[in-house]
Amino acid sequence: MFRDVYADANLTLTHRTRCAAAARWVLPPGVVIAGRSAAALYGAASAADAQPVEVLVPAGQRFGPVSGFVVHTGTLASTDVAVRQGVPLTTPTRTCWDLAQWLPTEEAVAIVDRFAHQHLVDLAQLHTDARAQIGKRGWRSMARVVELADAGAESMPESRLRVRIVLAGVTTPVTQFVVERDGKFLARLDLAWPHLKVAVEYDGLWHHDPEQFHRDRRRLNRLLGEDWIVLHVTAKRFREDFAGFLTELRQALASRAGAHPR
Repeated sequence: MFRDVYADANLTLTHRTRCAAAARWVLPPGVVIAGRSAAALYGAASAADAQPVEVLVPAGQRFGPVSGFVVHTGTLASTDVAVRQGVPLTTPTRTCWDLAQWLPTEEAVAIVDRFAHQHLVDLAQLHTDARAQIGKRGWRSMARVVELADAGAESMPESRLRVRIVLAGVTTPVTQFVVERDGKFLARLDLAWPHLKVAVEYDGLWHHDPEQFHRDRRRLNRLLGEDWIVLHVTAKRFREDFAGFLTELRQALASRAGAHPR
């Protein structure tokens, strides 16, 4: 697993297992699991994205470089440390702060969204905390991430899509907007601009399921009957042709804005 740390060959090695082994046999006292690894242990990030193990070393203490670890150094108060299933790690609030410093904005927001969606942090309190740290290194990054975060986001790909749209200068959409007709549920949309009746749906891998595809298209037909413009974004297009999608979105919003003058 790590230098001089071995596991039974029959053991399924998860990121949680690696973090637990690191905390017990590798990390010196005071060094804690942090960043993506801490987020993965809280269930707010994919363990696959958390490799290798990220740790935070208190300022003035030395550890690493060590194979299998990403080592960060910084001030670490006792109130920034929690213990989860025997593993010392940064608290959700401190983890969000660190992610805002260590990751690109889009990625940091996607994880903070998960923390907020799972009620592990309160976005209003995070914003207050960031404002309380004005002048401290990193407070602007934290404030920006919190400003972009949304507890309503239901998946990290949707979060990344929303953040990239907003950073491109498009008005912030409403997440998981519910469309009703005569008081009855019609559909729930990933991202929506309700006053213009424009929506964006992220088509993930689950849409390879024929039944899911059928349900989604039936839902889309109902929305078209309600005069909505619904744009779909696949993972492939998000990666390879976001600029093209963005052009289509701007055109849809502009066409509806012209038809609905304020």
